[in-house]
Amino acid sequence: MIPRDAKHTVTTAGELVINWHLTEACNYTCRYCYSKWHTGRVGKELFRNPAASAALINEIFRQFAPTPQNHNRLGLKWDSLRLSLAGGEPLLYGQDIVRIAEQANGIGFKVSIISNGSCLTPALMTELAPKLSVLGLSLDSANPETNREIGRADRRSHILHLNELTATIQHGRRVNPRLRLKINTVVNALNFTEDMTPLIRELSPDKWKILRMLPVVTTDLAIADFEFAQYLDRHAALNFLISAEDNSDMVESYIMIDPSGRFFQNSMNGGSYRYGAPILDAGAEASFRQINWHAEKFQARYTDDNRIVSL
Repeated sequence: MIPRDAKHTVTTAGELVINWHLTEACNYTCRYCYSKWHTGRVGKELFRNPAASAALINEIFRQFAPTPQNHNRLGLKWDSLRLSLAGGEPLLYGQDIVRIAEQANGIGFKVSIISNGSCLTPALMTELAPKLSVLGLSLDSANPETNREIGRADRRSHILHLNELTATIQHGRRVNPRLRLKINTVVNALNFTEDMTPLIRELSPDKWKILRMLPVVTTDLAIADFEFAQYLDRHAALNFLISAEDNSDMVESYIMIDPSGRFFQNSMNGGSYRYGAPILDAGAEASFRQINWHAEKFQARYTDDNRIVSL
């Protein structure tokens, strides 16, 4: 939980990450997708309103800037703050992402993005790469048919062409030599027997985050403990890159904002999310106190030298 008096329990981390899920819209239909929010009458996707999204970014920075007051309040000490833009598929709205990244950079955020890669053209990469510290790509399989069965294909059954993606990544690294690459892989009932080693070696990411399918919205494609363990064992040669997260690691350990501008949190009970009040109405501090977040679980992603394990 959020400590009420953390003056004597402050631990140290390198970077605090705020995950803003800007949209539920996506050109893929992954069967295990967790990007399902109950917006109801709360409002439309906030990122579409430039003034409102700028106000949200400023309020979040005020709440989570690396200051002694914020460190004591959260029971965690961090050196920098990163805004991670996710979805849905955020790059369906590429120019909005460029705008938000520029705004966030301007007030002191580092910025990252999580994308399925399908909309990441060389032209967009040229604009976006200088504004990013981390490019995150969701890749679950190197097998075209497995991707289609998972739902990682558009309405015309087109899937991501990995050769084109590799070239675009290389272009981004030329544009911004400091750009770090993170690969996210969700291990599920359709890919847990696969060996991703050749693809990961080809893409050469800085980190490979391996996540077990989290049954918050659906149990479709859920896997057993031993199946997740087998997947990790198969890729043990890449342990220097891997950050693995089982279901218990992911629950109440992320700081997340939904498309309408509310903090939300996952749970293993009830099959749905818990929401705070809209941040622009209640303020970030009051809204954040309405959800559960465990500083020690977030801290578990850090190494002994206080560098982040999972970008």
